[in-house]
Amino acid sequence: MKKLKVDVAVIGTGTAGMSAYRAAHAQGARTVVIEGGQYGTTCARVGCMPSKLLIAAADAAHMLDVAPGFGVYPGEKRIDGRAVMERMRKERDRFVGFVLESVEGFPEQDRLRGHARFTGPHTLQIDDHTEIEAARIVIATGSTPVILPQLKGVGPRIATSDDVFYWDDLPGSAAVIGSGVIGLELGQALTRLGVKVRIFARGGSLAQLSDPEVLHAATRTLTGELDLRFQTEVVRAKEQGDGVLLTTRDALGKESSESFEVVLLATGRTPNVHGMGLETTGLALQANGVPEFDSRTMQCGSSHIFIAGDANNELPLLAEAADHGKIAGENAGRYPDVRPGLRRTPLGIAFTEPNIATLGKSYRTLCEGGRPKFAIGQVSFENQGRSRVMLQNKGMLRVYAEYGSCRFLGAEMIGPRCEHIAHLLAWAVQAHLTVPQMLDMPFYHPVIEEGVRTALRDLAANLAKGTNHTDAADSEPGT
Repeated sequence: MKKLKVDVAVIGTGTAGMSAYRAAHAQGARTVVIEGGQYGTTCARVGCMPSKLLIAAADAAHMLDVAPGFGVYPGEKRIDGRAVMERMRKERDRFVGFVLESVEGFPEQDRLRGHARFTGPHTLQIDDHTEIEAARIVIATGSTPVILPQLKGVGPRIATSDDVFYWDDLPGSAAVIGSGVIGLELGQALTRLGVKVRIFARGGSLAQLSDPEVLHAATRTLTGELDLRFQTEVVRAKEQGDGVLLTTRDALGKESSESFEVVLLATGRTPNVHGMGLETTGLALQANGVPEFDSRTMQCGSSHIFIAGDANNELPLLAEAADHGKIAGENAGRYPDVRPGLRRTPLGIAFTEPNIATLGKSYRTLCEGGRPKFAIGQVSFENQGRSRVMLQNKGMLRVYAEYGSCRFLGAEMIGPRCEHIAHLLAWAVQAHLTVPQMLDMPFYHPVIEEGVRTALRDLAANLAKGTNHTDAADSEPGT
């Protein structure tokens, strides 16, 4: 058994792990990274990038569907599923290649292969070939798609969101389980690419929305295109011929069964912290097995162990993972001098069409007991000028601000090109801008951002009146 003594050991080479390695190394610490699976981040292999490639193909197909609304008739639409998936994989592999180049740029002696397991607070064993004694350790082991217990062992036609990006062709039909960001993005993309899709949601939520008015607008908008079944649970499934017979139960308790070529699970991800010997570390563990940690420093308790990225289950997003890794790596590198790192304004985007986005403090957070009331402004995109020009006039934006200070707090929205609006508003939150300061900014014409100005004017008027559209003290956030 090879023995190695280092300052910092980073477990995982995803976005958080690579960031942590660089940060710890920059502190002058003797640092190694350990990887038990493939090199390449979740984002590049099975997340952000391949999903956007699939969505781009779906958007191209959808433009042909809406073109007659402009008086343009493109003729018969033909979708070659194999060609769609081939381009997706080719471009995905290109993105993965950039990640591989980055990891392989680390010195060879700093890269260890195999599954790491804690054997004590400062010791790790990698498979059966290496023992590491590390003064500090960063856990950056990522996450894995959740598989519902009632669908385990059914067969290969039960797919996770990771599996989609290895398909050779598009299926004829798919049941998508889950109405979160991943379920909606993939469900809409597959629908637009000619797949018969039905989306099953256990509750009534969509993506990350909590504002009841925006949720209502999103439900009305998306159900106009997608077959969404809310308040429906999966009962069981079994292979049947070339497909899966899926049985579900609605809110009234009625069971129904239907065959699909594939059942696609988009029911969230679970942190990869199990089976790695955390019980030997002495750390306090949460119910989900994740060590208790400080989200400002990524430090587990007061220990020499840090946790970053999807593994800590805080916000499973690439930008957050990169920040987590940098904070964890810097603190591991200079331990015991542990300092809070930069935490940016929360920003989440679902690349559906229209986009769904949230930023800053959510409606649900602002409605929590004991919080002061807040003002709300809103705009519908239905009659917004540029949106109507593009035949994309659907959705709603709601913005929030603090009484007295008029400080801008956050927003929730569904609307055209809201991925860009969300960034502008997130920057305003992080810069601690007030609503009057935001209204002093330039707005060109005609642009979708004029809708932001309308919402901010409504918000300013409600701040002045001391009233809001929805009394936060009497309202429940959307579910």
